[in-house]
Amino acid sequence: MFLRLLRSTAHELCAIDSGAPRTGMADGAVTWLLADITALDPGGEAARRIAAADLVLLAVPEPVALAAAGPLTALMRPGSVLVDTLSVKGRLIAELADCPDGTEQVSINPMFKPSLGIAGRTVAAVVLRDGPGVAAFLGLIEEWGGRLLRLAPDRHDRTTAVTQALTHAAVLCFGFALAEAPVDIGQLTAAAPPPHTTLLSLLARMAGGAPEVYWDIQSANPHATRARDDLANALRRLADLVADGQEQEMANAFHRIRAFLGPELSHYQTRCERMFAALQDTPRDDAGLTA
Repeated sequence: MFLRLLRSTAHELCAIDSGAPRTGMADGAVTWLLADITALDPGGEAARRIAAADLVLLAVPEPVALAAAGPLTALMRPGSVLVDTLSVKGRLIAELADCPDGTEQVSINPMFKPSLGIAGRTVAAVVLRDGPGVAAFLGLIEEWGGRLLRLAPDRHDRTTAVTQALTHAAVLCFGFALAEAPVDIGQLTAAAPPPHTTLLSLLARMAGGAPEVYWDIQSANPHATRARDDLANALRRLADLVADGQEQEMANAFHRIRAFLGPELSHYQTRCERMFAALQDTPRDDAGLTA
């Protein structure tokens, strides 16, 4: 995504990866180098490019970023900008604390799948070492149509533990339960009311993604354990309410939920109605797949 976005801005673009170029990126607009950024040859072409770059952007899994942060910042020139796209910030920030001074650093988290595009979508940003280069890069995000959300490191990780770890855990557990249910997908599709169709759609989207991304979100965030515990406790609480016949307590729980949503309640009700209408209107091809 960032290679495409930077094409109109960057004087020169170079991608360093351990594998072959991504589809559509081997067209001459981007120089593609095969190298391991965790074990760079100091005299190699990749190291030379990093040393000359104004911007170095780490779009890699957390273990790779942690291993590469020190070697990369040792190569980068003063005033250049290091950007990462990790979903959890705490460990990388600790790793960067001992890196040489001179580089500017900002840690971002696009809160969406890159294929959706950046326009109108939130990009969380944690500024670690500010400077004109960081300001320029964050300005580009806004020029591209991204909605910039600046957060402190711990606030970022606490927020994403709810918006990502808790949400993904709920959808995945729905999938775990479905996989053991005594029905097939054809029956579910035929019988599904809109809420079930919505959850099936979320589950299908996640199942088509990279498992390591979802693993990183669950395993790397220090606040994700509490989010999963809260989810498990909530399910047990619901089971207890039903088992004990506590219908009034269910009504009280709905009241607490409405109070939490507050002024956003009607907004999200309207969004849900529109989403359900879109689900009903989505065409299907002869194979039963969404067109």
